[in-house]
Amino acid sequence: MDAFVWVLITLYTWHFFEFSVAQNTDDFNSTFARANESVIDLFGKKNFTDYENSTALDVEIVVSTRDGTGFSTPSTTESTPPSMSPQVPLPLSGSLPPSVTDVSRICPCDQLKDQCDPNCCCDPDCRQELALFTGCTVKTVRGETKLCDQDVVTYTISETIDGYAQVQRSVQQEVNLDVFCIQSTNYEAGLSLATPEVPTAGNFDGLYKHFVQFLFGSANNGATTSTVEPLTSPGYLYGDVIETEEESGGRGFFRLPAPSVTAHCSDLNPAAFLREQSNRCMRSLVLELDCTTLQALNMHSYTDPRLLSKKSKDARVVAVEVTSIVLQSLEGTQTQLNITSDLSLDPLLLVPVASDSAVCINVVLQVGYTVTYSEAGDIVNVTASLVLGAIDRNMVPMEQEFQIAFVQNVDEVALHSSGNPGYVVGLPLVAGSKTADGIVHSADSRGAFTLLHGSKLSDCLRGPHHRSPVQFGVDMVSGCTLRLDETANCSVVSEVVLGVLRGQSFPQYVASFGNSPPQNPMDWVPIRNQTKPTETQSCSIPLSLHLEVQWTQYGSLVNPQAQIVSVIEVIHTNTSNLALLSGGSRVMSVTSSVTFVPVSAAARPGFKASPTIDAKLPYDFFFPFV
Repeated sequence: MDAFVWVLITLYTWHFFEFSVAQNTDDFNSTFARANESVIDLFGKKNFTDYENSTALDVEIVVSTRDGTGFSTPSTTESTPPSMSPQVPLPLSGSLPPSVTDVSRICPCDQLKDQCDPNCCCDPDCRQELALFTGCTVKTVRGETKLCDQDVVTYTISETIDGYAQVQRSVQQEVNLDVFCIQSTNYEAGLSLATPEVPTAGNFDGLYKHFVQFLFGSANNGATTSTVEPLTSPGYLYGDVIETEEESGGRGFFRLPAPSVTAHCSDLNPAAFLREQSNRCMRSLVLELDCTTLQALNMHSYTDPRLLSKKSKDARVVAVEVTSIVLQSLEGTQTQLNITSDLSLDPLLLVPVASDSAVCINVVLQVGYTVTYSEAGDIVNVTASLVLGAIDRNMVPMEQEFQIAFVQNVDEVALHSSGNPGYVVGLPLVAGSKTADGIVHSADSRGAFTLLHGSKLSDCLRGPHHRSPVQFGVDMVSGCTLRLDETANCSVVSEVVLGVLRGQSFPQYVASFGNSPPQNPMDWVPIRNQTKPTETQSCSIPLSLHLEVQWTQYGSLVNPQAQIVSVIEVIHTNTSNLALLSGGSRVMSVTSSVTFVPVSAAARPGFKASPTIDAKLPYDFFFPFV
């Protein structure tokens, strides 16, 4: 319809150009007749007089002559059938709200409901607060800017004779000088936005499918062959969906499960390039039926995808490399597993003979991807770390966690910095372990030096245990609750609690600067350990881990840089025998914390010593007198 109107107006304008040199009404009538004939020849008489038999066409053309007078052409309006009258509202799914025509009711600065917004002159709730206004934040409000004639309302603050403040409002029309403005429209509601459909019990399923497809991509579970031509850049750009090679030979997309409308997992969420994600969602299942058949529980569903290194046709296939597998028991204890080539960790259902409770082992609980990419946007390597655990009926529905991080490949070594050179507040500490070749630190800066992130309501032995990176200048305190029974093994409990407090691969060194090179061990500060038991007990269990990071200002006073000079790990153990706990509750609180202590000396101005005069006269200076 829009194309038809523009073509029609263009033809009329072309013929009216001939009329610009005309001086009387007869020339205008002949020119207008030739315009009608040209339009009928172009579209055909049937199409011109009955455009799709469904749309009313109102065209008004005003032509000004040299003497200032004007002629108004007769409007060519095709009668609309009664059933297609514009006054008949559209169905609910496609209806539009009525257009806002009263510009005086528009108040863009009215943000608070039933409250006065400061200096908002058009806010109807600001009747008593006008005396406190210093001006109007919004002085002019315009209506629909696409129209040729638009209403404009102006607000000003003035004083009355009695000294009270009042708002003066004036509404006037302004002319839009844009060539493509709208002179008139026969459907004012088309200038407004569509009314959102309210979810109800009858349309919820349809809305759920519609928005899940919109947010998470195609609903096909099979291969999705791409029909869009690749961009000029063969590598991935920010936000591009990472493509995979399917078994059928077509191209699909790399999926990273995430919660959709509800907390349950949706397997259609695509992983976008350079967009780091951390998702937690719930998975409902019937343990006896889905343990060995549900693909979402099998690690091969997350390690078998074959990613394409770039978007072009000559992209190579990048396989997912498993670098870490941690096994978690029903109680929450975790054990690092040695990865071998013939390792088989498919889910397995165990039904004890003496109990009716079934247990499903090797279930995927956590998956973490690290994607290494080059400067050209090519994927170089993809690694995955997994946590496989055991679940029973009491743990259904189960929670799964998925993460993806992106690391740029720099000379075959992925490096992170937290400042240049000094540390920046809020960035993670750079840490690692010492080897013969230097310092080796984690490729993921968030996993180099972490602290237990939980609450005292969580169980230290059962988990799940979430960790947060130690950020420079940010003090933090967290913990968990340790519950013991009569048959608790002291040595096992002590080892598990210490592992929970320290985490996996606790580092030995911390970089003194944010960009300390790993090749220079002298720029790294060792972590000193201090274990402080108050009394010698037969059973020693760590109850707190405290990290004290001492730092100083280094460099000039104009631009000082933060430097770490010392890191101390303080571990406190129990002060009494576990069998003699007060009240017999056998419940203890385990905490972990970190503090940053500035140890910079006070700056004192220094001055150089005054120069001394060392004058030496020549030996014959007084000749011939001496």
